[in-house]
Amino acid sequence: MRQTLDSVLAQSVLPDKWVIVDDGSTDATPRILREYADKYPWIEIVTKADRGRRAVGPGVIEAFYTGYSTIDPKEFGFLCKLDLDLKLPPRYFEILLDRMDENPRIATCSGKSYIEQEGNLVDENHGDETSLGMTKFYRVSCFEAIGGFVREVMWDGIDCHRCRMMGWIACSWDEPELRFTHLRPMGSSQTGIYTGRMRHGYGQYFMGTGFLYMAASALSRVNEKPYVTGSLAMLWGWLRSALDGAQDYDL
Repeated sequence: MRQTLDSVLAQSVLPDKWVIVDDGSTDATPRILREYADKYPWIEIVTKADRGRRAVGPGVIEAFYTGYSTIDPKEFGFLCKLDLDLKLPPRYFEILLDRMDENPRIATCSGKSYIEQEGNLVDENHGDETSLGMTKFYRVSCFEAIGGFVREVMWDGIDCHRCRMMGWIACSWDEPELRFTHLRPMGSSQTGIYTGRMRHGYGQYFMGTGFLYMAASALSRVNEKPYVTGSLAMLWGWLRSALDGAQDYDL
């Protein structure tokens, strides 16, 4: 968390306001956040009660909207939904703002995420046609027009589809000055990596992904740890959702 806080403070363009939601933390988080908020008046801390469990997807967006409800969106041209497990390069916000000024059709954008493995940075392999969920940079007018985020797993894919349906661009760029470090591996879970991968499979089902595409997606990740079994867990998450007749999202 301190790495994220410090990397935002080191940005060439600082936020006008940064609302940080403490989603019921029971460790040193409140003390650390207060330390930063006391130094920087544009940082505001909002505290939620501990729900007693982790709720990936709905819980993430619930926390986001807790912070979003404290501002008047009309006062801002841009917003960023930002996780507290990232290290951002120093010109990250500046470059994204410049790109959006250059192209008014860009509704949402981001850089690319990398994780540290044995001293090396490894690409987390996101497509270019989406902004990444851990750091979604949005034009406020477009965010409001699509109805914001869906409170379910795969919210960070559905929003990009809705942008394209309205004629806008959702994108991300893999460039040195836009590569950020993700300090917690994508698709992990507090109960294990397999739970996270099965959750991803369910999310793909909810979003409307077909079986053949899901199978191809799982196959493309067999060389990622945990090898083979991680892909099988993703596929099983989709299949179990289909067998259970789980509800999907109607775009």
